[in-house]
Amino acid sequence: MSKQISQFVTELLEAEKACQGIRPLTEQNKNLTVEEAYQVQLEIVEMKLAQGNKIIGKKVGLTSDAMQRMLNVNEPDYGHLFDDMQIEDGGNVNVSTMIAPKVEAEIGFVLDTDLKGPNVTYLDVMLATRYIVPTLEIIDSRVADWQIKLADTVADNGSSAKVVIGSQTSTLNQVDLRTNSMVLFKNEKLIATGAGAAALGHPAEAIAWLANKLYEYDITLKKDELILPGALSGAEAVTAGDKIEAKFGSLGNVAVYFK
Repeated sequence: MSKQISQFVTELLEAEKACQGIRPLTEQNKNLTVEEAYQVQLEIVEMKLAQGNKIIGKKVGLTSDAMQRMLNVNEPDYGHLFDDMQIEDGGNVNVSTMIAPKVEAEIGFVLDTDLKGPNVTYLDVMLATRYIVPTLEIIDSRVADWQIKLADTVADNGSSAKVVIGSQTSTLNQVDLRTNSMVLFKNEKLIATGAGAAALGHPAEAIAWLANKLYEYDITLKKDELILPGALSGAEAVTAGDKIEAKFGSLGNVAVYFK
């Protein structure tokens, strides 16, 4: 591990602990590559696993046009979901434990078999899925003021923070995910709408992309893991006192409260 990668690992871990944003890594090193950023992320993952954390899933980020425009990037990223990130449906999140949280609604996939690249297809993902579930991903950036480029968010575990998992599950034969609607409410006010097609045309396409991308790092999407395929609309900033609820039609609803 290079000295610079080690430095970035330390900075990001300290930022997360102190809830204090840091200067963008891509400003500190204008030549930082996405591959080097993934090295930073994976080193942080190894350190968290060594501390006793468990991986419960993985996420694709920046799959929608809305999110790519918002953060000025042109390809997805990915991150790891740990057991200490999980929040129950209708649960509470303390905003003081984060820096600048935002929420996005996604259709989560729980796998029934492993998926490993390099040639995973949309159909492979469909066949490997046990069920789907409404989710809210709470993202946060350890880089100050969300001033991130692709390499910044990759190094920062895809800007992951928390995941709220709905209580209703559905099988894929019950729904057309491309056209399945999502409506997002903040304090009972409608703030965004979307559909499954926002995630690379179909959420399963986003998960196929992830499985094939992870092949480059010898990482597998594993049975029983929750895989998040990306937001169906832009991310909404939240503060203490907010309630966020996403309604996915026949797939059910999921909500979280911020204090």
